Amino acid sequence: MTLTQAEKAAVATIWGKVGPQADVIGAESLERLFSSFPPTKTYFPHFDLSHGSAQLYSHGSKVLSAIGEAAKNIDNITGALATLSELHAYILRVDPVNFKLLSHCILCSLAAHFPNDFTPEVHAALDKFLSQTASVLTEKYR
Repeated sequence: MTLTQAEKAAVATIWGKVGPQADVIGAESLERLFSSFPPTKTYFPHFDLSHGSAQLYSHGSKVLSAIGEAAKNIDNITGALATLSELHAYILRVDPVNFKLLSHCILCSLAAHFPNDFTPEVHAALDKFLSQTASVLTEKYR
């Protein structure tokens, strides 16, 4: 499931727009995750998960920044996310399904923030990219 040059370009274009809003889009994505899939909250017992909390903004920014690194290193996502993959598998022990759920929530947030850019082709490219990213983050589980 490799990305075409056009798909890579689509990911780069959208992710270039995400950067300045990473905290807002990230927090919104996490809020979507926690409200749509309440069991995912179990990994954040120490967080204030209320709307607009500083912890959601901070963690949302970290999540989207990490995905931004994957986008910058789109030909070597495994290398770009190796440390995070190990952290989530060996220390945090996050359920691998959560990465797919979060990917869906990120897609929803991106569609809401960039409606004019979110064509069916861009949607497909981002979905493919986020699927690859989720797959890399779960590699160490196997």
